[in-house]
Amino acid sequence: MAPLNEEQLQQIRDERKEQIIEAALKVFARRGIIGTKMSMIASEAGISAGLLYRYFNSKDELFTTLVQQAIDESIAGIESIYQLPGTPLDKIKTLTAEILNEGSQLYFMLMHHARTSDEVPITAQKLIEENTMKTYIDILEPLFIEGQKKGEIAEDNPSELISCYLSLLSGLMTLNIQGDENYQIPKVDLLLRFIVRPS
Repeated sequence: MAPLNEEQLQQIRDERKEQIIEAALKVFARRGIIGTKMSMIASEAGISAGLLYRYFNSKDELFTTLVQQAIDESIAGIESIYQLPGTPLDKIKTLTAEILNEGSQLYFMLMHHARTSDEVPITAQKLIEENTMKTYIDILEPLFIEGQKKGEIAEDNPSELISCYLSLLSGLMTLNIQGDENYQIPKVDLLLRFIVRPS
């Protein structure tokens, strides 16, 4: 069998790193930074602890990588709303459904731990301080203002409306963390009634 070339080796390394990141996200989301050990992440990824340390020097480095990825993906996800078809309200409905979908749950839980835990690495703390709710309000404000001009969105202060909107979603995700099978996330149309201008 021919030896692997550098490109093939790099692809294997990239895939392995992705495998580790996915496993770490599951473990950190479930257990938080304090309750997570590198051996748990290695076990979840199906690799040895020694191999894990070849990719990440410490639990802190891995946690910070995930926080950066969560922030980057949430900002990109919210910015992509402007490429969607439909009216401003249609776009907000699509974004809401996307935020509340189960795939976002792990990242949300990770960020919840990052904001509330005592043992968060300083680099991760700095990332969170640099990306506050204002980051997301600033991205969404032009859309809400356009929706107000079109008569779809309530005429309140747009940044206050967005703050309420994001707080509501955050609260719902926090409730959903408990894993109560009787708990159901409300339908998007019902959730968004408070931002819709009465007809």
